Amino acid sequence: MEKMTTTTQLLVMNPWTSYNSSDSANKNILAKEQKTRIMKELYKIADKELRENETARRECLAHLREWIRQNPDIENCIMDDNFLLSFLRVKKFSIPMAQQTLLKYLNFRKKFNHIMCDLDYTDPKINELIDSGYIFVSPFRDSYGRRVIIYDTSRFDLQKFNGNDLSRAHIITYETLISDEDNQILGVNHVGDIGGVGPGYLTLFSITEFGYLIKWGEQSFPLRHKEINLINVPTAVKYIYDFAVSLMSQKLKDRLVVHASRDRLHEKVDKRCLPLEFGGEMPAKEMIEMWKEELAAKRKRLMSLDAMNLLSDRGIIRRKKPSVQDDEGSLPGSFRKLELD
Repeated sequence: MEKMTTTTQLLVMNPWTSYNSSDSANKNILAKEQKTRIMKELYKIADKELRENETARRECLAHLREWIRQNPDIENCIMDDNFLLSFLRVKKFSIPMAQQTLLKYLNFRKKFNHIMCDLDYTDPKINELIDSGYIFVSPFRDSYGRRVIIYDTSRFDLQKFNGNDLSRAHIITYETLISDEDNQILGVNHVGDIGGVGPGYLTLFSITEFGYLIKWGEQSFPLRHKEINLINVPTAVKYIYDFAVSLMSQKLKDRLVVHASRDRLHEKVDKRCLPLEFGGEMPAKEMIEMWKEELAAKRKRLMSLDAMNLLSDRGIIRRKKPSVQDDEGSLPGSFRKLELD
């Protein structure tokens, strides 16, 4: 992907909604003009990388909607362009693969109902976890126009939070990002300081649940993970890191980079995208406040996801046997069908 222009690379999630002009009429005109310019640029990238064009969008959306209407196993599915395009884009407009990803996504929501439903960032524990700086999204884009998700595991208090809190904070973040077209097209950049990971993290999940969350989560969520940049990988718990990486697809492994120092990270990721605590310019606290404004704007959208349901997983194609072995914490047998493409 070619780097985006300076005009777009440091814009927040909805750049066409913020202007200094006090004239609301002029503000609306400027917003429409800027949105048009940005979308034209994004669609050029979508055409090049995702095989997306106006004809593909129109025909594939119509085909996917009709398939959903005729599928007796899908109930109350969101049918707007935004939601359906996320599945088409992540599979480069392959209808069969988009259908499978949608089924897997709905099945994932059903099997992990305890962390996938009621995605309300105002929940006291989730709100506190976000405020702590454990996970949030930078208001500035990287040089490719991607949103940058920041993780700081030292901010996760094992005495206050459990595995469900951690998972829901991640899912709320990803679902919020997925709901914007620019992120569907450009993907996201992950930057994490995982120096805070210790043996105590082993108590958050069973081995099987941890495996399913990583492996099936990657294949069920319509989110393009373009880069994963990590610093401060603790050698004492390298086996946790190695196990997590072993569950990733080869494509994701190829996009994961462990940096030996913060300076090395800055060679890969523009410092302006990072919080002050990571060597950037804006304090994490200010970034978090801006991120929470985005969470508030998308809160109703995320809550509406709960209406969707998958009555049966019989339509999910079984590709191969899962590599995660059973233990006493294993999930129901029908979950076996939630396979990788």
